This record gives sequence, C-alpha cells and structure tokens, in this order.
Amino acid sequence: MGVERSGPDQRLRDVARAMRGVIELLEVYWTRVPDGFSPVTVSAPQLRAMYVIERREGINLRQLGAELEAAPSSVSRLCDRLEAIGFVRRSSSTASRREVELRLTAQGRVHLDRLRVRREERLAAVLARASPASRARLMEAVEAIRVALTAAVRAEPAEPPDTGVHRPPGDGAERRTG
Repeated sequence: MGVERSGPDQRLRDVARAMRGVIELLEVYWTRVPDGFSPVTVSAPQLRAMYVIERREGINLRQLGAELEAAPSSVSRLCDRLEAIGFVRRSSSTASRREVELRLTAQGRVHLDRLRVRREERLAAVLARASPASRARLMEAVEAIRVALTAAVRAEPAEPPDTGVHRPPGDGAERRTG
C-alpha cells in the first residue's frame, strides 16, 4: 500500500519539477541562436564561467573551480579557451604573485550583452503567445523566484569550506567544464 503524497511538500516538489522543465527547455531553445549572431561559439560551461567571472570580478582559478565544482585542470583549460577567443584576461593578483585573477575583457562583456539581448528577444516572442493575464501572473511568480534565489545565493558561502577531502582525478568533473 503506497503513501499518498499531498500537501505543501508535494506542491513544492511539483513547482520545482515544473521550473526544472522550463529551465531545460530554455537551455535547448537558447542554443538555437541563428547564424550570424556571433562568430564565436561558447559552450555552456564556458558561458557559466563567464557569468561567474562577471559576477566576481578578479576571481582566481581556485575560487572559480569551487563555484563550477570542477577540477583545477579543467578550469584552467576552460579559461585557456576563453582567453584564446579574447573573452577573458588573466593577470597577476595584487595580493599574491602566485595567484592569477580572471576578468572579462570588453569583448567578453559585449558577447554577454548581445547574448542577453538575443535571449530576451526570443523569450519575448514566446511570451507574446500567452494572454496578458498569464504574463502578469508569471511576472509576479518570476519576481518571487528572483528574490528567493538572490537570498539563497547570498546565503551560500562563495567557496565551500576545505574539508580536507579532495576530489580524485577522473571523477567526472572534467565533463562539466568542457
């Protein structure tokens, strides 16, 4: 005999599942950017790294690896690619000569700006198919989610504490940073 799932906990899981589905569809939809948008192709992991670097200007490779949950060698290769296409610049840290700081270049910022504009245009075209009342309800819900996510991101430590447990090579992190 199964336990019937109902109540607030199940509704939260249902909403989370629906949001996950929307996010996955958006990821697929946004990868279909028409030719001519940008001469440079940036992978999803590279784009994620650019967002982190933009948010945490001057972040070092170790901190970026912690944010991406990726092995140092993978993060280094990812940044090599971003630097080669002119989107990221590495420089010596003012705090320590042994550390390297990462910053977006003007070209990297322009790429993110254009990508955001294009994504908003495409999303607006999809949202135009919904009724004005549905869009108004969606706006309220999206704002509530944005506020909750902002609070959650601020509550999380920028870097997980060092537990002394280090990820072994070949654990799959390399696949996540492409």
